Amino acid sequence: MSPVDATIRRVERADLLGVVRIERACFSDPWPYDAFERLLDEPGFLVAERGGGVVGYVVADATPNYGRDIGHVKDLAVHPDARGEGLGRTLLRSALSRLYAGDVAVVRLEVRESNAVARSLYADEGFEPIRRVSNYYRDGEDALVLVADLAEWATGN
Repeated sequence: MSPVDATIRRVERADLLGVVRIERACFSDPWPYDAFERLLDEPGFLVAERGGGVVGYVVADATPNYGRDIGHVKDLAVHPDARGEGLGRTLLRSALSRLYAGDVAVVRLEVRESNAVARSLYADEGFEPIRRVSNYYRDGEDALVLVADLAEWATGN
């Protein structure tokens, strides 16, 4: 299957159980249900739906910053059975497009230093590392903070 077999849309409350199931399947320190519930109104909280079920999601928001709003990709996951089809890239691009349309200038995210697949995806989409945060994750692993300029991303530079 390909990403075109999935529909990318805004999350709805009814999607949250599916989102949490994917979160638990993908991460050793998953977010709780109420963390997702608090973010329901964010325009960058999107799901990939296939066959009536959620197969992936992205959570992104924006913070006003004196005319150069800052976006934050907080979470991105694809169900293990749906990986390798481009859904993560499609979700990320959809969220970045929404942030860009909302006048976000720069987007940041944190990624586990050991997550080579995610780091490769983010690098392909123009994210560059700006710093390492020691012991960021509960298990003690460091995070890399990555940023992308959305104007450059949107023009493919």
